[in-house]
Amino acid sequence: MATGASLSVGFVLLHRFTLFPFAAFVDCLRLAADEGDRSRQLRCHWTFMTSAGQEAVSSCGAAVSPCRTFQDPDEFDYIVVIGGVQDQQDRVDTTALAYLRQSAAAQVPLVGLCTGVFALIQAGLMKERRCCVSWYHHHDMVQRFPTIEPVADRLFIDDGDRITCAGGAAGADLAAYLVERHLGKAWAMKSLHIMQLDEGRTGVHPQPQPVVFGKVEDRLVRRSIALLEQHLGEAISMEVLAERVGTSRRNLERRFREVLGVGPQKFARDLRLRYGLWLLHYTGKSITEIGERCGFADTPHFSRHFRSAFGMTPSEMRKRASEPGGDKVDPFFLHVEGRPAL
Repeated sequence: MATGASLSVGFVLLHRFTLFPFAAFVDCLRLAADEGDRSRQLRCHWTFMTSAGQEAVSSCGAAVSPCRTFQDPDEFDYIVVIGGVQDQQDRVDTTALAYLRQSAAAQVPLVGLCTGVFALIQAGLMKERRCCVSWYHHHDMVQRFPTIEPVADRLFIDDGDRITCAGGAAGADLAAYLVERHLGKAWAMKSLHIMQLDEGRTGVHPQPQPVVFGKVEDRLVRRSIALLEQHLGEAISMEVLAERVGTSRRNLERRFREVLGVGPQKFARDLRLRYGLWLLHYTGKSITEIGERCGFADTPHFSRHFRSAFGMTPSEMRKRASEPGGDKVDPFFLHVEGRPAL
């Protein structure tokens, strides 16, 4: 490469791009590029680009400048496109889409970071491909692009010449993955450690799933729910849960019943079943895989509890969801709300 760097990345910053995944990605490159924290572009090189070389304004209003017009794709090992707020009335950057098609023709791998994957789809570059998307934007993608196969239960997907990432903090994980590929693990770990991250998560690492808290005022119950959310893939014993939140099992049982009307064990199982329901609607995983992902011992065990909770088997639920006009679960459906105070 002309830059002499071991890893060169071109960033396509679209209108109202999301700042956090961009910052996480580019800072990982910056910290791997030089000794210490001096930020010289030695091992890594990066270029910010917009369609006319104008400053790029993010969704939060912060602007990135200077930016260049689109450069020869052959200058880069990867071209990373970062999208912004998904508003169907928002303008489409036809110049950027043409540049992405030019880059694909030049066989430069394209990275769709956060909602950047929507731009890759609009450019016609994701036909017959899976793409990773945040659970938060899964519904938007299904509605706007029904022929695309979105994956919302992992952080990123590397398909060689197309890499897609859910965004958020996973931008750092993906950048570390690429840094390790080109520079070695030590440089990736250096970046992550300075960013206060223990290690890079792999692409198959599950995305945190939505649990929306209502008015759960009891701190002990809130802490317990947070722990259960972090362990949706396993059945935690109530003794362990009580110990983790610093109380007795008896007190934990009493507080859950007072606040939520059910004991913690049933609440935890119901939460894992709701997660299974979400996976049935929004992923292509088999029922056996979903049962395992939700912490059930085997498929019959999962199916039995699922039918008890939702009135039909997992296979019946999936069939119903796939029918035209079939009901879809709300992406925010994992909703927890306490009883009103007396």
